[in-house]
Amino acid sequence: MPEEDLVELKFRLYDGTDIGPIRYSSASTVAMLKERIVSDWPKDKKVVPKTASDVKLICAGKILENNKTVGQCKTPFGELPGGVITMHVVVQPSLVKTKPEKKVDDSPGKSICSCSIL
Repeated sequence: MPEEDLVELKFRLYDGTDIGPIRYSSASTVAMLKERIVSDWPKDKKVVPKTASDVKLICAGKILENNKTVGQCKTPFGELPGGVITMHVVVQPSLVKTKPEKKVDDSPGKSICSCSIL
């Protein structure tokens, strides 16, 4: 792999700690990065993603799409040659697709009509 084809990335977690920096190919997809983040996630954290779909990556203020490559996500401005690109990691567990139980209101008097018809 040519040296100029590699991009050095680090991933900033919610508490300010980092995973990396690690060198990736410009052809690596965001989905591949997310899989690597989940596998390298520190075990001592309170919030832990279960799958790659629980992770969102943000770079230069944009949420990165899974099908984009690292080369497509690089911002042309503000990048130093040989510098490390920091991507922010947000953990958003996917919602369970079960119907929530309806709460039954047992308190009397809240649903009584007080209208008077004359």
